[in-house]
This record gives sequence, structure tokens and C-alpha cells, in this order.
Amino acid sequence: MDTSVVDKQPTESETTSMSMRSRPTQSEAEAAVRTLIEWAGDNPDREGLRGTPERVVRAYREFFAGYDEDPGVLLAKTFEETSAYDEMIVLRDIRLESHCEHHIVPILGKAHVGYLPAGRVVGISKLARLVEVFAKRMQIQEALTSQIADTIQEVLNPHGVGVVIEAAHQCMTTRGIRKPGVTMVTSRMLGSFRNDPDTRREFLSIIGNPRSDSSGAR
Repeated sequence: MDTSVVDKQPTESETTSMSMRSRPTQSEAEAAVRTLIEWAGDNPDREGLRGTPERVVRAYREFFAGYDEDPGVLLAKTFEETSAYDEMIVLRDIRLESHCEHHIVPILGKAHVGYLPAGRVVGISKLARLVEVFAKRMQIQEALTSQIADTIQEVLNPHGVGVVIEAAHQCMTTRGIRKPGVTMVTSRMLGSFRNDPDTRREFLSIIGNPRSDSSGAR
């Protein structure tokens, strides 16, 4: 399993462009959903679909709530009274629900997050929330893996970080090539998790040593 993950953070020009672009109103978003329903061949005014545009917009607000949260803030509160604890901290099997940025269909799986503290630790619920914030954006799995690990490294400054994500992509299980049962595995190892084979081996052993030969589609 390797760590060659492309960091898909927006460039400065992209960030400026996004901040200058105003978000469409709810009525505009609902009108767009009506258009898609009509394009699919149905009548948005029939009884069963009359409330669908509003429901879809409400669902999108929930699916993509991560755009409105700062992941770094989640890790801002740390604890230094650790009784000199210097062993690995791992949170495994974190339920993962995201959406593929290429087809806006679900990515479902689990994330495993570990770090080797350097005097500071963070509440374990914050690690799960960090995964959730990044997952609630349109993503590719490689970028999601990298963003989680890099944020932990930048904010907590531990000796090392390891993140592994195992997920199924419905863009290839329900459409296109239609290959159900396929799991994509991505990893990001930083610091001692990358440089120390024993640390890496311990982390992979704790999370169950997921196979590195699985693949997905983007």
C-alpha cells in the first residue's frame, strides 16, 4: 500500500473564484431539480414529484454540509495532560459516506485514522468529525484520504499520521462497468508512519491490514 495521493485542495485562483461566486438561492436550486426531472422524462408537477425539488435541495444541504465547516477548527482544542502517553492512537472503522465528484453518486465505506502524539492529543470524536467534514463534499477518494491526514499533521503536529480508507463507489457498482463487491483502498502515511516500517506495520495490523490491490473507478 502506497501513499501517492494527489492533494486536491483548490488553488488560490479557484478559491478566489469560489468566494466571489454567490451561492444560488433555494428557489434557483429547486428549479434546477425540476429541469433534471423533466430532462429524465417525467412530470415534476405530478403528485408524487411535486415536493421532490424541495426534498432534493434539503438532502443536498445535508450531503454537502462540509463546505460550511472549517476542518482545522475541529482539532483546535487539544489536551496536553496525557501522562506522557507516547503510543499510537487509532480510531478504526469510521463510517464513511461521501459523493463522487464526477457523477455525484455515493461513496460508502470506512476510514481508519491513527497518529503518534507529540505531547498533544485530541478528543476521539473530533477525528470522526474530521472525516465527516471532508466526506461531506464532492470528492475523489484519493483527495479525501490526503486531506484528512494532512489536516491532522498540520494542526496537531504529531510524530506521524496514518489514514486508510476502504470504500465502494456506486459510480462503478450501479452504472458504467457495473461491478458490485469491489472495494477501493487508499492510504496516506506521514512522518513516522511513512518512514518507520515498524510503525507502519503496527498501524496496519491494528486496522486489519486491508488489501492494497483493490481498485475503484473515478
